[in-house]
Amino acid sequence: MTEAMKARDQVAVSALRSILGALANAEAVGVGTPVRGGGSSDVAGTTLSVGCTAAARRRLAGQETTDLVLSEAVEREGMARGYVAAGQQARAERLREAAVIRSFLA
Repeated sequence: MTEAMKARDQVAVSALRSILGALANAEAVGVGTPVRGGGSSDVAGTTLSVGCTAAARRRLAGQETTDLVLSEAVEREGMARGYVAAGQQARAERLREAAVIRSFLA
């Protein structure tokens, strides 16, 4: 990402940020997942130390990561086709990220 930022390649930076966000979302645990740490006997539901409320994140397997990155590219390609069909070529051009995303899979 640093190289893309230095090169001022907005398409690549946008694609990388999008992938990082999608990966972070995929690694998040569900709402009902209990957090680490104990509680206070004085107040129900409180925790005792810094960081003890942080929920453990899921670890994605290699294939899960590849599938997620591929789905991001496919999603952008589909949106671009929709924009072209609607006669909005300028918006479709903004979705050139799909090619950048696919290049990470090569």
